[in-house]
Amino acid sequence: MFFEKFFEEFEIGESRESQGRTITETDIVIHAGQTGDFYPHHMDAEWCKTQPQGQRIAHGTLTFAIAAGLGAGAINSKAMTYGYEKLRFPKPVFIGDTVRVTFTITDKQPHPRKPGFGLVTEHTVMTNQRGETVMVCDHVHFVECKTGPDA
Repeated sequence: MFFEKFFEEFEIGESRESQGRTITETDIVIHAGQTGDFYPHHMDAEWCKTQPQGQRIAHGTLTFAIAAGLGAGAINSKAMTYGYEKLRFPKPVFIGDTVRVTFTITDKQPHPRKPGFGLVTEHTVMTNQRGETVMVCDHVHFVECKTGPDA
């Protein structure tokens, strides 16, 4: 599904919430294979029993990728990802956790070097089924202005 939302149409404080997504063992195994990250924290159930968390944890990069995917429902043809800032994982994500993401517009500024475009920051918070924050970052979008790049 495509839609058009220009820079001027984003409002500070507007927010949206994703659907839930349950993390599976398959998610972790596939991600390890794709990235080459086979650290025991993710792969060795017996070793993890001897560690403070007591069980395997999802990769931070897997958690981040799922958050990005949960936010990518409808495609805004006037915006694209510019980058991510302040990425943190305050609590681990475990197999069986169900996560969801809240996205809130916290800032918007004209692009300093590209007339006709702006930067919109979306504060991104992933929580688990217990309401604990498991990932947080700022997603910066590069968004076309209504006047367009040639104005």
